[in-house]
Amino acid sequence: MFRRRKEREDDLDELDEAAGPDEQVEDAEESDDSGESLRYNLPPAPRPDGPWDLSEVSEPGEGRVDLGGLFVPGVEGMELRVEVAGESIVAATVVLRDSAVQLQAFAAPKSEGIWGEVREEIASGITQQGGIVDELEGPLGWELRAQVPVQLPDGTNGVQLVRFIGCDGPRWFLRGVISGQGAVQPAAAGVLESVFRDTVVLRGDTPMAPRDPIVLKLPNDAQMVPDGAAPSEQGEPSKFGDGIDPLRRGPEITELH
Repeated sequence: MFRRRKEREDDLDELDEAAGPDEQVEDAEESDDSGESLRYNLPPAPRPDGPWDLSEVSEPGEGRVDLGGLFVPGVEGMELRVEVAGESIVAATVVLRDSAVQLQAFAAPKSEGIWGEVREEIASGITQQGGIVDELEGPLGWELRAQVPVQLPDGTNGVQLVRFIGCDGPRWFLRGVISGQGAVQPAAAGVLESVFRDTVVLRGDTPMAPRDPIVLKLPNDAQMVPDGAAPSEQGEPSKFGDGIDPLRRGPEITELH
């Protein structure tokens, strides 16, 4: 069951009509007369504790791993994995003991946040697969806590607990997927939540369509280890993965020492 939050019903009642799902130009003007679809049309919320835009941090590389589109905080004992789609690196996963957080940044419109509608889409994808999703306000704002159906190694069906967190920034959106003990016991996810908060996003000035992934790069001192469990070929992923199988390992892993 997907429980819609109550606190923002007044905001939801004020939804404006927008240009529709085929809109491709980031800064295109929205038409109040369209009627093709509803958008949240809410400006990004303040981010007093991060995540940060590159313009807000004087030394983004200080204590962080430079992945190009993301500067990811370094934590003692962590492993940093990257996920590859085609020839591009599109996500990074910080693994710390028995928990992990996957980080992925996307382009977003200049004047409005998209985390509200993205939550709806993720929840819909999970419930259509028979999963269960709750929406609630957590330490990082509104998030989804989900029970995602998965197939276990022995071929039987099981459930994976995950937390979807997100933040709207200036012309970008950062999504996090917390798994492991950080999802089973959210109180144990403090370090991973801090990693999410202290991540710096470099959107760049290149024109991008809303929801296009911000491409990452490997750090110069990366040590590559092939992932034998990864499929040899990867299909084209959806923009937000529909909330399904969020912990799929990419074909490359970077270990930081």
